[in-house]
Amino acid sequence: MSVTRSSEIIDPMGPVPIPEQVPVKEGMAALPGTNLGYWDTGGRGEPVVFLHPASGSALIWLYQQPVFAKAGYRVIAYSRRNYYNSDSAPNENPGSASVDLQNLVEYLGLNKFHLVSSAAGGSVAADYALSHAERLLSLTVSSNNLAARNGYIAEAAERIKLKEWDDLPRWFRELGPSYRAVNPEGVAKWIELNEKSETGRGARQNLVNIVTPEKLGTLKVRTLLMTGGADMFTSPSIMRMIARHVPTNELVIVPECGHSPYWEQPAFFNRTVLGFIGGNSN
Repeated sequence: MSVTRSSEIIDPMGPVPIPEQVPVKEGMAALPGTNLGYWDTGGRGEPVVFLHPASGSALIWLYQQPVFAKAGYRVIAYSRRNYYNSDSAPNENPGSASVDLQNLVEYLGLNKFHLVSSAAGGSVAADYALSHAERLLSLTVSSNNLAARNGYIAEAAERIKLKEWDDLPRWFRELGPSYRAVNPEGVAKWIELNEKSETGRGARQNLVNIVTPEKLGTLKVRTLLMTGGADMFTSPSIMRMIARHVPTNELVIVPECGHSPYWEQPAFFNRTVLGFIGGNSN
């Protein structure tokens, strides 16, 4: 049995400085029924569109924007309805976030693109992929069960939730304990971006597809599935259930990570996603 002395232990959760951002074009996309705020690094590289979690907006991709741009991609992020700098979804006709995404794609003149999502953004990404697989070069879903609301996967997800869950602070639910323990500055920045992003206004938007385990079997896009080892929303066991049904997928469990790998372990997240999408160009 080997023994590691305390002086030799390297903390893998050490704070990671936010990198300098590259120049972007910021704009307001006038789409059918709504206006959505977005930013776009431009360039001739393959487009990568980022879909934010319910706790975020176009503001949150500080660790990804310069890294993906410097890797040669055109990087785009936007805020869905009800989030920072975008319109509210009206109660009488809230629309669908995946339809809004398709309208944004047409507005920006994208043909095929990579779609990278986190948490609630993964529900939108899966909905879009089930409707518009022909537009996607690849699909990445982190920390989400791909909107599978019917069947045994949804039932398993409900079993791991406390009735008091929604009353807990957002930062506690979405940032893992290892991260919170060693990076108070990062937690504070995450909270700042969360408070700017969530407006608390507007109606909940609808999905186009009713997602069941069987429906997941019809996905026609190569998919990267990722979740944190300490994710209390989408545990590794839940993500393995998802992987049973998605036809062509790679599954990655991020060690010592909660619900926000893009923020808690950005180097791991970026390296994994770039490696995946770089192998799926066509």
